[in-house]
Amino acid sequence: MAKKTKTTDTPLPEEKPVKEKKATKAKANKVEPEVVADTAKKAVKAKAAPVAKTTKPKTAKVKVAEAVQATNTVILKAVEPYSRFTDFDISLFKSGKHFKLYEKFGSHVVEYQGVVGTYFSVWAPNAQYVSVIANFNGWNRGSHSLNARWDSSGIWEGFIPNVGVGETYKYYIKSSTGEDLEKADPFALRWEVPPSTASIVVDTFYEWTDGDWMANRHEHNALDKPYSVYEVHLGSWARSPESPDQFLTYTELAHKLVPYVKEMGFTHVEFMPIMEHPYYPSWGYQISGYFAAASRYGSPQELMFLIEEFHKAGIGVILDWVPSHFPGDIHALYKFDGTHLYEHADARKGFHPDWKSYIFNYGRNEVRSFLISNALFWLDRYHADGLRVDAVASMLYLDYSRKHGEWEANIYGGNENLEAISFLKEFNEAVYSHFPSTQTIAEESTSFTGVSRPVYLGGLGFGMKWMMGWMHDTIDYFKEDPIHRKYHHNEITFSTIYAFTENFMLPFSHDEVVYGKGSMLRKMPGDEWQQFANLRLMYSYMFTHPGTKLLFMGAEFGQGDEWNYSQSLQWHVMQYPNHQGMAATVKALNQLYKDEPALYEKAFDFTGFEWIDGGNANDSILVYGRMGHNRADDLVIILNMTPVPRYNYRIGVPAGGKWQEVFNSDAQNLWGSGIINYDAVTADAEKWHGKDNSVNITIPPLAATVFKKIPDAPAKYELKR
Repeated sequence: MAKKTKTTDTPLPEEKPVKEKKATKAKANKVEPEVVADTAKKAVKAKAAPVAKTTKPKTAKVKVAEAVQATNTVILKAVEPYSRFTDFDISLFKSGKHFKLYEKFGSHVVEYQGVVGTYFSVWAPNAQYVSVIANFNGWNRGSHSLNARWDSSGIWEGFIPNVGVGETYKYYIKSSTGEDLEKADPFALRWEVPPSTASIVVDTFYEWTDGDWMANRHEHNALDKPYSVYEVHLGSWARSPESPDQFLTYTELAHKLVPYVKEMGFTHVEFMPIMEHPYYPSWGYQISGYFAAASRYGSPQELMFLIEEFHKAGIGVILDWVPSHFPGDIHALYKFDGTHLYEHADARKGFHPDWKSYIFNYGRNEVRSFLISNALFWLDRYHADGLRVDAVASMLYLDYSRKHGEWEANIYGGNENLEAISFLKEFNEAVYSHFPSTQTIAEESTSFTGVSRPVYLGGLGFGMKWMMGWMHDTIDYFKEDPIHRKYHHNEITFSTIYAFTENFMLPFSHDEVVYGKGSMLRKMPGDEWQQFANLRLMYSYMFTHPGTKLLFMGAEFGQGDEWNYSQSLQWHVMQYPNHQGMAATVKALNQLYKDEPALYEKAFDFTGFEWIDGGNANDSILVYGRMGHNRADDLVIILNMTPVPRYNYRIGVPAGGKWQEVFNSDAQNLWGSGIINYDAVTADAEKWHGKDNSVNITIPPLAATVFKKIPDAPAKYELKR
């Protein structure tokens, strides 16, 4: 769990066995197994210089050596026996403790004996033979075979001269059973644009200019600061009207998405998986290239530019990360060397029945190193500010989505996946030890204890956990016709029973607007005005409820249709005042959230919330208080869940004096009816709702209103100071 600290992130320990070269793509040329210099023909005749009598004449051998040096000829094999691994690296890798594997595995352009080329390394312990097949050798399986290490690590490696950035390649693997496989590189930094599947030699060199953000990131990412997330699917947020079937690039998104998120007031953006994935309709959750940014949208450096622009705008970037499962595409991780290398061999643990995908073997040390290295890679090389970990619930339980007899109990007879639990703890420890100002967020829907508690206290170590129960209960409640809501009052108040058992994030995510569930707007009952009013009210409830916030794209302006990953959001509706009012509501709520410390300073502390009146089921009205560290920041929130305005409605307030309405979701500029408490109200010394003071206010229909105490005027002697 992240701690509030002024210490900047410390990079992982660097090892520099070899100086890497940033090279351009070399021309494809064939390298013969051996290059023999014809020294006789290359002898250079030169006029002899006078020498002292004591100087011995040069031998023929010396003359030949000088002639070879003069022509700058280097004799290299097609594949040189070269390595970036030390014995310590191998020890860490085998024990599952190497968290910078991306510096060792994959393809790296380096200089060896004065020649620029590419070093290749891959883990295939059960292979008989491994070679690099590529454009430069005509995809010849026999010309560039890699060398198997002698230390039983299962690593194949070698240096191939005159191969540079931009080269397309795969690994040819002859399995122990004789099967011929052609696999993309698990550590490749870039892949071809799907449906092509080869890897590409690139680097992640980038001259970052977000130093101010990185140095002060702990102030933006702390658990007692505003944390409002805009969830985005890059391929469908927006597309060019002239080319609706064409994706915007990372660079184009930097010029469009960044200013929009800034204007709307979100503090963070979350990208649904941008790692390389072959099947676009998977939304990115079926990853094949864990270390490669999706090539559909551009290069690694273009993604870095997008993230950098967000940082310059004061906005953090969270990446969706999927360590739970991967697809069975034959060119990727599945049966990588002909055996169940990355996935669990037992189908009861290694195959996911819902997604028809394969589950990582969390008990295998090398796989743990692969996954944790991947997590740190995105925080290190791409400056990501957090990772939202997908499908944690499916990792925690052996019987997840399985019927009786389809799963095997752990050694204690329980249904917990002990290996996955151990992995998640180690993952969080690694993230927070190396990058303490980042956050990890678990998408976890069960009652598993301690998801967002530190590992040293027995928890999984996440910074936050999605409050799935709150999301489902809230949506179910708001789907009800207001006349029936009094019979479902407990659904909207139940969340506070467990709200402080975890560091909860309140999500209205993409999962709620797909597969026929309809858009957020169309879940609301009533006519058009009531639908918009209900949605403004529900968002107001989210922003004033304890916890951090997440809203999926399109929901902020009330898109009418459910999300379609294959096309742009319906931006054309923003010409209408009802959708403009919805967007203005979210913008105003984000501003309120950032302006009022009572809404974020104690987001995960029960002392930051109190029910003033949570039992008025008959009127479907909720009244509660939010508190920060300073009593002057206290807020009183009133929610009217019916379309009936309430006049002269008395509520208890925590202090006497004057109270001013600071937010009202029924304001006319938000497309409301305009029932506003314009003037401040003075509290009466009349006990109400268990308080010594109370006020009479007007509560607008299907709306939220927020009151804050006006500071008392200072005494006269204070005015003279």
